[in-house]
Amino acid sequence: MRLRHPDGSTVHLAYCTNVHPAETLDGVLAQLRDHCEPVRRRLGADRLGIGLWLARGAAQELSADPAALRGLRAELDGRGLEVVTLNGFPYEGFGAEEVKYRVYKPDWTDPERLEHTADLARLLAALLPDDVTEGTISTLPLAWRTGFDEAARQTAHSALRALAGRLDALEEATGKSIRIGLEPEPGCTVETTADAIAPLTAIGSPRIGVCVDTCHLATSFEDPSAALGALAAAGIAVPKVQLSAALHAEHPDRPDVRAALAEFAEPRFLHQTRTTGDAGLLGTDDLDEALAGRALPDTAPWRAHFHVPLHARPAAPLTSTVPVLREVLAQLVGGPVARTRHLEVETYTWQALPAELRPRDRDQLADGIAAELALAKDLLTDLGLKELP
Repeated sequence: MRLRHPDGSTVHLAYCTNVHPAETLDGVLAQLRDHCEPVRRRLGADRLGIGLWLARGAAQELSADPAALRGLRAELDGRGLEVVTLNGFPYEGFGAEEVKYRVYKPDWTDPERLEHTADLARLLAALLPDDVTEGTISTLPLAWRTGFDEAARQTAHSALRALAGRLDALEEATGKSIRIGLEPEPGCTVETTADAIAPLTAIGSPRIGVCVDTCHLATSFEDPSAALGALAAAGIAVPKVQLSAALHAEHPDRPDVRAALAEFAEPRFLHQTRTTGDAGLLGTDDLDEALAGRALPDTAPWRAHFHVPLHARPAAPLTSTVPVLREVLAQLVGGPVARTRHLEVETYTWQALPAELRPRDRDQLADGIAAELALAKDLLTDLGLKELP
């Protein structure tokens, strides 16, 4: 969906297809038919934006076969879908029974991460609608924190500088400007937006900014106004925002709250859990670790990195961090000038929800995604944006 900001610019709203993981081009084409077009129809929209996830295998197929790339573009057009942003964080295997720490490999110390992201940029330049000249790609925030030393940091920074040079050349050749957003995530080398300032200043390219994931920002108890203000003061752009909500437990000392949280501890994804204390931010790598014994103090609220559906608050005694999402939108697109133009709903955990909350079939999943997008659109129109045909 496209919306007009009061400053005259176009803001794009999409949903991320990593909720329908596919490793091959055939799988991607099936996603468009079985999921994306049905969501568009539910919304009654002539055009729906999707934040496409292309696993390494699918990206290689498209890079090797210009006809296949043209075919994908035609399929998007024919189904009323458009792509202005890619999710370049997961590399492959995002639909595996256990993802956990694997999602952070290869990281930005591995040349394969550079090559994959450069391939994605070339593909995105070809997939952008004819009337759109700017595309964005979100990527992992350098690496998972363990084993990341100064040599690794320098290698990662060099890789991103090399990518920026390739993106400059790509724009010169195609007229399409592709920008990258490092996506701060709990447990990573760049865990918070504040952590992003030093490396992005060192990399020193306007091509590389921050992708703000509102679940991650909330999980780390960042104040949206302070976080986004610090990025602006440092001259760091926010090319993309992922609209998502974390799980919030106000009273983690209560047995009923811990029992409710335990329903969200599952084996596929990592659910980093955080709280605050006198020593600052405290956390565990996963929710079940936080619930085991006294790994975390329970005298202050907990938040878990579990992307819960935007439109459906968890049942009491839990809540979600949708208010943080609202504040981020107000800061970035609620003012006189839009500070970002690419918004992507990213609830990839539908099938990881407690059993009674999971969609039972494609129709229920499409209903849920459409409801999330409808909520996001309403939040934007409340801020003064107007939906475009």
